Amino acid sequence: MTARIEIRIQTEDFDLSAEVSVLVGGLPDTGAVVTFSGLCRSEDGALAALELEHYPGMAEAEIRRIAEEAAARWPVSALAAIHRVGRIAPGGNIVLVVAASAHRQAAFDAASFLMDFLKSRAPFWKKEHLADGTEGGWVDAKESDEEVLDRWS
Repeated sequence: MTARIEIRIQTEDFDLSAEVSVLVGGLPDTGAVVTFSGLCRSEDGALAALELEHYPGMAEAEIRRIAEEAAARWPVSALAAIHRVGRIAPGGNIVLVVAASAHRQAAFDAASFLMDFLKSRAPFWKKEHLADGTEGGWVDAKESDEEVLDRWS
């Protein structure tokens, strides 16, 4: 069976429950759904917002490639990745990853794989806007995000 794959990049917020319902609707063999929702955070209260940008076309293609690799590795019935762009305040949704499978372990593994590679490989950039009205600058990639990919080798 070919997995249902949904990839979207959008400025609008998303509703986790609605997205899961649409994704797994009509898939009676689904016994497990794993979701990951990444939120904008301000660790010390100094962040007013993150501004997220992406490389249109390339970002969607890379996320789809990662999702297709996950679907080839694990017996999933559906995968989704929704990533927001634009200005997002602390507490706002940034990314949603959903994996559905007949069994929980495949759903957990596929969701983790998809999120790990999306974070490190999809062309997104984050710029901080600080609460004092200044720009905090562009956020650098973390070496730890790259290191976590080793577990999938």
